[in-house]
Amino acid sequence: MDDSTSPSRGGGTGPYDVSDAPEGNRLDLGSLQIPVIDGVDIRVQANAEGVVQQVVLVHRDSLLQLSVLAAPRSAGIWDEVREEILSSMRSDGARVEEASGDYGPELRARVRIPNGQADLRFIGVDGPRWMVQAMYQGRAAVDPSAAGPLEECLLGLVVDRGWEAKPVREALPLRLPREMAEQARAQAEAQAGAQADGGRPGGAQEPGVNGGPVGPVGPPTNPPRRPR
Repeated sequence: MDDSTSPSRGGGTGPYDVSDAPEGNRLDLGSLQIPVIDGVDIRVQANAEGVVQQVVLVHRDSLLQLSVLAAPRSAGIWDEVREEILSSMRSDGARVEEASGDYGPELRARVRIPNGQADLRFIGVDGPRWMVQAMYQGRAAVDPSAAGPLEECLLGLVVDRGWEAKPVREALPLRLPREMAEQARAQAEAQAGAQADGGRPGGAQEPGVNGGPVGPVGPPTNPPRRPR
């Protein structure tokens, strides 16, 4: 499917496929290249090998969690994914409804978390053989106009799908740049050493740009994929 004609695309802006992305200052995480915007902390959670497990952007009292899934060439998958998220969250007792946003249909929900409740807003953008899933939490989840620089990051996001065959809805691989991977490895080794010495291990530290580690940001946003 041609990226420029996707029904979820917001006014000819990004997320972009790497084949037609404009120039810009971005953090290269492999399948996702994230704009570096003043005031936005890019925080990633990765294992000791540098494989990224979570990407969260933070601005003031709002978060934006990003992921990217493989999709078929013939059609987008956001409609299907959105319906599964809706059904799953309702079955868990969450308050969730469908709304219309800049990228088309989106979901807005209120869920229980350990220390109370959290507002979430799910957006999906279908591209050529990929789908970006974005989840806002905090003020930007209930007031889209408050997204500010976080929305700039989404509008300037670049997806590098690669040419390898992938099962539909498999998460595309994300990796830290070398310097950040070395930082993550050093932190893991330091924590392992502290435990071996009988000291109190510190909390896991996620490498970040313009900021430090990030804590839990709500429920997982990728529903199980089904074989196709």
